[in-house]
Amino acid sequence: MLRFLFALFLAVSAASAVADQGRRGADRQQDGRQMSREERQRMRDDVRDAYRNDRERQDRQQQKTRQMSPEERGQLRRDIEDANKQIKR
Repeated sequence: MLRFLFALFLAVSAASAVADQGRRGADRQQDGRQMSREERQRMRDDVRDAYRNDRERQDRQQQKTRQMSPEERGQLRRDIEDANKQIKR
């Protein structure tokens, strides 16, 4: 009985390995295909755009979280006070 189970296990493993081998061969054929010039350029542009968008997002986030110096806060306060005085006139 144990021999029968072992033989069954081997048969299932071998069948699985053969099926997997067939799928890998199909993937290799597709991977071996050369990309056209347009496809490579499109891929470069996509990567460049993704990097640019990520960089812009990081820059905006840094500007939002950046602390103002005391001089900048004072200047902003004076500008707001001047703007309020002009509105009241």
